[in-house]
Amino acid sequence: MNLNIIGYFVYLSVTIFIIMKVGKICYRNGNIYVAELIPDHTEICQKINRVLLLAYYLLNIGYCAMTLISWQKISSAAQLIETIGVRTAVIIFIISILHYLNIFILTKYIQKLIK
Repeated sequence: MNLNIIGYFVYLSVTIFIIMKVGKICYRNGNIYVAELIPDHTEICQKINRVLLLAYYLLNIGYCAMTLISWQKISSAAQLIETIGVRTAVIIFIISILHYLNIFILTKYIQKLIK
């Protein structure tokens, strides 16, 4: 069987699981964080948090799917594991950068948005 197909399936399964899990955690904890930034606007806080979650899912899952076209032909099990590991690590790195970028933007500009 083609190892690339197996790699695609494993990679997408692992990364989508990680993306969904991190997204749910950030969404749940983000409600409290955003509510602290905008104390008297709970409805706006929830909407901001939902939009952030949706953008997070779309960006990360879309990026995962797009990276599949750049994979080289996988010819061994060791190369399969290495490729999945490296690609998954890149996704985790991107998720962490996006998380800190969101926190920076929210803390820096949220007060300007609500005025």
